[in-house]
Amino acid sequence: MIEIKFEYENNRAAAYDSKKFIGESTISPSEKFWIIDHTDVNKSYSGQGIGKKLIHSIVEEARKKGVKILPLCPYAKHEFENNKEYQDIIY
Repeated sequence: MIEIKFEYENNRAAAYDSKKFIGESTISPSEKFWIIDHTDVNKSYSGQGIGKKLIHSIVEEARKKGVKILPLCPYAKHEFENNKEYQDIIY
């Protein structure tokens, strides 16, 4: 089963298959906003929506912290452009 964890100590949302690391979306945080700068999922897990779940995890954590997001990585930009529920959190 795929599990998504937000790891503050690593500035990322990470995906695991059991205990095997299979992907991440990383952030560069500041007090006012977080930059999503990289998203990558192991190719053997493509097409399972893991990238979307990683971005969603970051969005949920940012909302809890009251910070906005600047999506700079191409995948994050695409997700923000195509998901209206993320418009409130764009920096």
